[in-house]
Amino acid sequence: MRQTLTARFLHRIDVALGRYLPEKRLFLRSDDSTRFVRLSPLTQAAALSGTTALVAWTMVASSILLIDQVGSGNLRDQARREQALYDSRLNAIAAERDRRAQDVREAQDRFNLALDEVSKMQSALLASEERRRELETGMAVIQKTLRRTLAERDTAQGRSQELAAQLAGETAPAEGPRPADVQQTLAFLTGALDQTAEERDRIAADAASAYDMVRTISYERELDAERNDQIFTSLEEALTVSMAPLDKMFKAAGLNTKSIINRVRQGYSGVGGPLTPLSVSTKGAAADLTPDEIRARAIMGRLDEINMYRIAAEKLPFAQPVKAGYRLTSPFGVREHPTLGGQRMHEGTDMASAYGTPIYATADGVVVKAQWVSGYGRMVEIRHEFGIVTRYGHMSKIRVEAGQRVSRGDRIGDMGSSGRSTGTHLHYEVRVDGKPVNPMTYIKAARNVF
Repeated sequence: MRQTLTARFLHRIDVALGRYLPEKRLFLRSDDSTRFVRLSPLTQAAALSGTTALVAWTMVASSILLIDQVGSGNLRDQARREQALYDSRLNAIAAERDRRAQDVREAQDRFNLALDEVSKMQSALLASEERRRELETGMAVIQKTLRRTLAERDTAQGRSQELAAQLAGETAPAEGPRPADVQQTLAFLTGALDQTAEERDRIAADAASAYDMVRTISYERELDAERNDQIFTSLEEALTVSMAPLDKMFKAAGLNTKSIINRVRQGYSGVGGPLTPLSVSTKGAAADLTPDEIRARAIMGRLDEINMYRIAAEKLPFAQPVKAGYRLTSPFGVREHPTLGGQRMHEGTDMASAYGTPIYATADGVVVKAQWVSGYGRMVEIRHEFGIVTRYGHMSKIRVEAGQRVSRGDRIGDMGSSGRSTGTHLHYEVRVDGKPVNPMTYIKAARNVF
């Protein structure tokens, strides 16, 4: 009964389609017979629907591939432009910092020279003051001695006159000091005082000029200090802006930045050189550093930290293994196995593109495998720093050898479909301490940096 109903339903559909797709016959003729194949309206409709679906799927897939290629090209160009802009800005700031540091050193030298001149002038002024005091003391002693001498002379003259008067039998009038002697003494004292006053005024004028020079140099030094503060502020802001995306990239990848920086610093800590005698400074220790020197040391520390980030980024798989346009055909995680069936864990990411598309190393490392591996086909395995390993499977050609050291961006093979595969693609894995992790975590984390 059910078969009868189904046949009737199909017959009605066939009759309805016959209005638009009449029945056709395909004749096949041979030498001794003629046969034909009957194409019912339902068969023609099914063939037409299949053809339409195939054409639509081809157009959609082509559009997706074209959009992916255009989008990836724009992102790479934008990343290159931003990287070039950041490098030029950092170089300009570094050059400005060096110029300002040179200006500060020159201003410091001029200030030290002026201080030396002021010190010499102060010493000369003190010496002149000491000489003036000595002259004043000497003049006081001379005046005292002169007065005592004049008094003794007057006494002796009076005594001699008295004796002469006694001898002559008459009294002679007493005489005072001679005017010529007094005028000579006053002239000597006046000349010495005038010379001392002139020398004192000259030294005072030199000291005033030196003080004006010191004030001018101090003002220039304040201007240099303000310019240095602006430069340091710009450098600190640039370093903060530069480090923020790097720190965000490592945290987005689930990495401990402090641990990674410490491991990089331990691996790049080589020092050495010839033995040189120590010269001990008597001008103070590190505790006597100026605020500018302290800020400069802090900036140098931040620059060193950025350099550590750069080294760590080169050793971690943040780059794209495929630089051409590709399509993600299978993400990381549990999926339906394409050939064996059933739910299986997919420990990598599949990226499909054209046959022979170049495949690149995503970080610096050492090739530990470059051979045929069951399931992976032609596979390359690279060991990186921090216990990280990357795998590249299903290649059509391997371009490296085991034991070879590669850098990020080196071409290691071509995309293919070797091993257990249903089509041309790259199977890309990232393992941390032997455990598989999602490769797109690293790629997406670095998308706004590289």
